[in-house]
Amino acid sequence: MNLEHITKQTCKIAIEAGEFLRDEIIKLRSSDVELKGFNNFVTYVDRASESLIMDRLTKLLPGSGFIAEESPELQSAEFTWVIDPLDGTTNYIHGVPLYCVSIGLMQGSRILAGVVYEVNLNECFYTWENAPSYKNGEAISVSNTPAVSESLLATGFPYYDYGRMDDYLDIFRYLMEHSRGVRRLGSAAADLAYVAAGRYDGFYEYGLSPWDVAAGVLLVQNAGGKVCDFSGGDNVIFGKEIIATNIPIHSEFKKLFGPWVKCH
Repeated sequence: MNLEHITKQTCKIAIEAGEFLRDEIIKLRSSDVELKGFNNFVTYVDRASESLIMDRLTKLLPGSGFIAEESPELQSAEFTWVIDPLDGTTNYIHGVPLYCVSIGLMQGSRILAGVVYEVNLNECFYTWENAPSYKNGEAISVSNTPAVSESLLATGFPYYDYGRMDDYLDIFRYLMEHSRGVRRLGSAAADLAYVAAGRYDGFYEYGLSPWDVAAGVLLVQNAGGKVCDFSGGDNVIFGKEIIATNIPIHSEFKKLFGPWVKCH
């Protein structure tokens, strides 16, 4: 399998889907927005983008399976695409210009390729197994910031699982007081891509789904960063929580989650 070829073709598919998102945003009406669950929105744009992506990927890699946000049931196959056709739907429906197409390719538990296309800045982040990470053809790397106190960080807030918020907000408060700031973009895929590109020094969040992180995890790793769950383990794709940082701050950052882990 030529992973470089597959990844670059996947970039073209993500960009095509992104162009569709850009075209449709001016047509979207409030009546087009549906509620899947509390604070969990979907539109015809999400579904149409997903359909387009799945159609193109099926032709690119026949016989592959899918885990996709709008049809998340696993379609068993040796190779599985993990797709978020519109990561940042809440931003999208409110006209906030930051949302992504995220596509990962897995074989079993291995991530073989990852593509994140941020539509508004026309930035395509991509990588494949044993390759560098790239943005629009240029190699990228995580930052070398040496300490949390000098770091700019990112997080996201869950939209339904509030039972763990007290401990989570304790970490947020600590980082507000002991770092250069904490940002919330509203797209985990963008957050991970920005860690890979060195824009952020670290990112953490819980309440995530595989399609939020599959592509971004490989981007961070291949850009020289480290990724783990809140316990320091490697259950980041299906474990619903993630820490992604550069190398120098990883141990220091991970220790902040010690009290969280003991309580959960």
